[in-house]
Amino acid sequence: MNCKFGGNYQLVQSGREAATLGKKVMVLDYVVPTPLGTTWGLGGTCVNVGCIPKKLMHQAALLGQALKDSRAYGWQYEEQVKHNWETMVEAVQNYIGSLNWGYRLSLREKSVTYQNSYGEFVEPHKVKATNRKGQVTYHTAETFVLATGERPRYLGIPGDKEYCITSDDLFSLPYCPGKTLVVGASYVALECAGFLAGLGLDVTVMVRSILLRGFDQEMAEKIGAHMETHGVTFIRKFVPTQVERLEDGTPGRLKVTAKCTEGPEIFEGEYNTVLLAIGRDACTRNIGLQTIGVKINEKNGKVPVNDEEQTNVPYVYAIGDILDGKLELTPVAIQAGKLLARRLYGGSSTKCDYINVPTTVFTPLEYGSCGLAEEKAKEEYGEQNLEVYHSLFWPLEWTIPGRDNNTCYAKIICNKLDSNRVVGFHVLGPNAGEVTQGFAAAIKCGLTKELLDETIGIHPTCAEVFTTMDITKSSGQDITQRGC
Repeated sequence: MNCKFGGNYQLVQSGREAATLGKKVMVLDYVVPTPLGTTWGLGGTCVNVGCIPKKLMHQAALLGQALKDSRAYGWQYEEQVKHNWETMVEAVQNYIGSLNWGYRLSLREKSVTYQNSYGEFVEPHKVKATNRKGQVTYHTAETFVLATGERPRYLGIPGDKEYCITSDDLFSLPYCPGKTLVVGASYVALECAGFLAGLGLDVTVMVRSILLRGFDQEMAEKIGAHMETHGVTFIRKFVPTQVERLEDGTPGRLKVTAKCTEGPEIFEGEYNTVLLAIGRDACTRNIGLQTIGVKINEKNGKVPVNDEEQTNVPYVYAIGDILDGKLELTPVAIQAGKLLARRLYGGSSTKCDYINVPTTVFTPLEYGSCGLAEEKAKEEYGEQNLEVYHSLFWPLEWTIPGRDNNTCYAKIICNKLDSNRVVGFHVLGPNAGEVTQGFAAAIKCGLTKELLDETIGIHPTCAEVFTTMDITKSSGQDITQRGC
């Protein structure tokens, strides 16, 4: 038997793949409730408390902006427009519920055994499975795949688990969070802060150091500047030291005390909700890996693997966010899981390619990227060997309402020593994910600046800016745009 640890969408897919190839498969999935008691169904973080509800709530905020823009296009309405949090959450959760049910059906169709139980190794090739009623069963398998994912980190200060929420709680929160403090500068922090502000809430982001660590920092600062322009308050260089409840309610009232990271200053503020988004921890320390000798990185709990996702114990594999040094993206894990099943049982030799993986941060102004951040490109190739082409642009749809001229930004980083091959692609603007997905395929094929120049753009679109770029950073020329 092939046993899968975790209920992530990628495990569902790899389990189906292994079953299709003739293997007997079991999936063990159990969601440990958050400190507030939040739990969810089959499908893992992405489906239940990640990509899916995040994008839907981002869309809710974009619709609010579209309503404002519509007046400039001639739409007239007298009714006062307001947002209903409860209606949105119910709709989002209903959709997620349909996905949960669909995954259960898909496993059943492939004769994959699904058990809503917490898995833990007790000896080689043997796991203990404990369900929510405390009932225990034992199972043996030839091969095991770990895809337990990560859960949000807490601050370790008085009041954090008692009074704060995380993204694990936000998307099913039964009441509007009201005035919200978001602690963190991760993509989760900025995405949540962005759509909450877009829904009309008073939002503050408390940042310890830099925005979007690991991403291109020029793009990160442009995101922060745009959010600030549109009403999000940023408190820089502070970290919370205590959260106290001043008043019960849905939401209640909380007092946050924070200290400066670079001086003696103390900050105090009152909020209805405090959302922690300071990073995530791998769920690997309590599943008995030490019992069978699987090594983890003690600093972060992640699992080192070889280029075939195999751990130091030959019959145990790992995919997804728990891999040490790999990307924390659902589509990457789905691809890795499918390819792993095909290598193990289908005679394939194809490995997952972790290079030039595209991604998008769904902040109010979306940020899509593929390849290297400018800082990383300079480290890898040397600044003197790079040419950076860039341009500001103004989406045509934004011209009539007169919104955010010369705020959207595009740049490509080219390796001069390799025919000006594109090693970094970055776009800040509407529908950045859709734009980046197409260019990612071209980058996979070895896209160069010459090929971009030879490509005829689709007019009038945002993406065509990449076919008309002729200003380099090194030239210092003005990149502001004045029209089509």
